[in-house]
Amino acid sequence: MSNLFEHAKQACPIDLPQEEGYASVWREDLRGYIITVPNGELFYSERFFDRKVSDRSVEYFQENESLDWKNVDWRKLSSDDINKISFSNLRWKQDWINFYGKRVPLPRLTSWYGDEGKSYTYSGIKSQPNSWNKGLLYIKHAVENCAGVNFNSVLLNWYRDGEDSLSWHADNEKELGENPTIASVNFGETRDFLLRRNDNKSTKLSIPLKHGTVLIMRGALQHFWEHSVPKRKSVHGSRFNLTFRQIGS
Repeated sequence: MSNLFEHAKQACPIDLPQEEGYASVWREDLRGYIITVPNGELFYSERFFDRKVSDRSVEYFQENESLDWKNVDWRKLSSDDINKISFSNLRWKQDWINFYGKRVPLPRLTSWYGDEGKSYTYSGIKSQPNSWNKGLLYIKHAVENCAGVNFNSVLLNWYRDGEDSLSWHADNEKELGENPTIASVNFGETRDFLLRRNDNKSTKLSIPLKHGTVLIMRGALQHFWEHSVPKRKSVHGSRFNLTFRQIGS
């Protein structure tokens, strides 16, 4: 049995191209894989957070004084409904973007937390940081120990079901610095995280982000690759994604 377990650890669950520049190595001390790709590096730990912490996180993000989070259909609530809910731990909001001259809701709910003064602008949306709370700091410190980076902010995305998504983009805003390290933490439903080359969009990696998974992107990755979370109609539950960042002064 132990030999089978060792073999499973060595078999990276991400299908990498059989080309020069791609490789993966299991790191027992980090409980995950160091994955080398052209112009960047990834770290992937499928079960970085155990089931107890992951389940509690899903509760923590949805607890509120108005609705039974276990049974409510979040998809049916309007942006006004969301804004009226007194969430116990997180300040969720519905952001809006301009799309071909029309104002449309972002296909997910968001929240921004961080050190004082660490605002963040993306897709024309500027977010001022909410103050850290105990739950977010617990997750942040665990990820920092793995990444070797002190993060000062986090963007939270709530994908209410498979209809919520994230379009192709790179995290290359000036506030993030030249070659940012970004740690992505995932709780709830499994969603596919796609990466593709800027100069060859047919070269793609599909990375399953599961309940308790951590994915870290580093190096020059944001200059040469872009990523997305496509719609998945078969997914009916919520997925919570936290991307920890280092915002410059």
